[in-house]
Amino acid sequence: MASMLMKMACVVMAYMVVLAPHAEAAITCGKVVSSLLPCLGYLQSRGALTPACCNGVKSLNTAANNSADRKTACGCLKNAYKSNPGINQGNAASLPSKCGVNIPYKISPNTDCSKVQ
Repeated sequence: MASMLMKMACVVMAYMVVLAPHAEAAITCGKVVSSLLPCLGYLQSRGALTPACCNGVKSLNTAANNSADRKTACGCLKNAYKSNPGINQGNAASLPSKCGVNIPYKISPNTDCSKVQ
């Protein structure tokens, strides 16, 4: 688990450096990762969906309240997904709806975040 967190931290830092010139988004990859950290067991099919996970999903959805933030969150999710090959694709895709949240894109490594509104 520690090595996975380290990988996620490295991905987040790299992504933050790349996005630094595009400061119009208020949300950060650090916020995205920390909000979804309670979901890691569920996303890797190692545990049940927890209230803490859904609270993180809901707070992230609330924080990503404009197009720039949603694009940033999408990119962060996509990169975190790619850096953690143990994520169950079905669990990731269904996470928002299972937590009662509607997002305008699919959580997938194949999502084109530039098209997120």
